[in-house]
Amino acid sequence: MKVYYPELIAPQRMVGRREFDFSKHVVVMAIVNRTPNSGLDPRTSIELGDAVATAERALGEGAEWIDIGGRSFRADQPPLTAQEEIERITPVISSIREITDAVISVDTHLVEVARAARTAGADVLNDTNGLRSPGIAEFVAESGMSVVISHSLAGPHSAVSRPSYEDVTAEVAAFLRERVAYALDCGVQPEKIFIDPGHDLNKNTSDSLELTRKLAEITAIGFPTVVAVSNKHFIRESLNVERGAAELKEGTIAANTMCVYQGARIVRVHDVEANVAAMRNVEALLTSIFRAPSRTEVKP
Repeated sequence: MKVYYPELIAPQRMVGRREFDFSKHVVVMAIVNRTPNSGLDPRTSIELGDAVATAERALGEGAEWIDIGGRSFRADQPPLTAQEEIERITPVISSIREITDAVISVDTHLVEVARAARTAGADVLNDTNGLRSPGIAEFVAESGMSVVISHSLAGPHSAVSRPSYEDVTAEVAAFLRERVAYALDCGVQPEKIFIDPGHDLNKNTSDSLELTRKLAEITAIGFPTVVAVSNKHFIRESLNVERGAAELKEGTIAANTMCVYQGARIVRVHDVEANVAAMRNVEALLTSIFRAPSRTEVKP
């Protein structure tokens, strides 16, 4: 496998209050959940103080981006209203905004939650529903937020029995191209768009492994690619370990490294310190090829 460097659309960009050059830098995004039922997070807690402390620790360990969520993607969760989600995430966003200029994203698919998060200080919408909720793309355009457009078949808390793909990478790429085109049509600026193939979101282990092996087909779309593989089921199953096993740290780093080797530029993780060290080393290893011309046209 050759190292792949995609021609990026707007590699130098402002995200919130910080400027990044994705032609030579890999950003570590820290996960901060305020939910009692995440199956991946070893620090799951509904307590506000715990969530803020997790963010502070992540910033101290080198995270440049904090992703805050109040609703699990999984289908087997109790009903949660938009107002309950707002009450979970906005105090965390406000508290973190007071202490840092790091990027803050909100992991939601509901426009009313995104609006409240923006008011509280969030810079980015991280949408695992791919901008399919009514009015949300228009809100992103009007608000000036950046957006991570993720692939999933059915979106958060929706069960998909035995998801099936003929060619998972090609189908995910087609979905992302279509949703990017929709975002652009709604007025979202190209320099505000990130994409995410959605490892394990309505996908089985074989699907997520295939996406990882062929990630260059996703990063070739040209928008900086986020990968969210941390502690996920496909890593657990590959290593034959249980949820919470220590080996998941190494498995996550291995998957992230393979993704960055194929053009990913943001890694979303639970274990910040180890992944920051790994990504700085990956940058050093890729220095000789870590520059490429930016794309001058937007052709999603």
